[in-house]
Amino acid sequence: MTVTIAAVHAGLGVPSSSRMLVDRIAHHLAHQAGPGEVAVEVIELRELAGQIANHLVTGYAEPELDRALKLIAAADGIVAVTPIFNASYAGLFKSFFDLVEAEAISGTPVLLGATGGTARHSLAVDFAMRPLFAYLKALPVATGIFAATEEWGGKNVEGGLEHRIARGAGELLAALRRGTGQAEGTAAQVAPTIAATAADFTTGAQREAEKRAEHDGFAALMQQFAGERP
Repeated sequence: MTVTIAAVHAGLGVPSSSRMLVDRIAHHLAHQAGPGEVAVEVIELRELAGQIANHLVTGYAEPELDRALKLIAAADGIVAVTPIFNASYAGLFKSFFDLVEAEAISGTPVLLGATGGTARHSLAVDFAMRPLFAYLKALPVATGIFAATEEWGGKNVEGGLEHRIARGAGELLAALRRGTGQAEGTAAQVAPTIAATAADFTTGAQREAEKRAEHDGFAALMQQFAGERP
């Protein structure tokens, strides 16, 4: 069975780093999926900018925009990529998703991606994009991919751009395969981190308790010594 993934990007330039990121994600999806398992359809919002603006003021979707909105609603999964401007998603990106009907992508797994000139914008994926898709009741996978300009063409190393793309693509495929098990999968992914954090906290608390006991013992010894002085 083939699942359909709608890959939406709001890149403004030609060529566009946002389109480059979409293409790399599509490559990894195809590489990790079985033969014929996924079909990726790309939606270039740059080509729909005028129609998006018209729809916002008239309420009418022209044919190309109507097709894009129907593709998003019918897709089994979504890849959503935007350039980051002023620490948030592009206005074109937000305007398109403002036109997505309520409940249209409810329960749909989404891989979030963003591009920018500096890694200082990377938190926008979690603090701007993730709340938007949570409001739309979609299911963003755990890994969000931010690609800074300096990362393109870098080596494929642990934690590097290609590694993050591969991990995000794998999580999207896993979510599509699990279907309604997405929430359980996400919990399973973060459980080791939670456990490690809890262990670190416990260890720290134990060290702090040992320090207090040592301090109290030293204070008691000093008081005893002071009482014995002539």
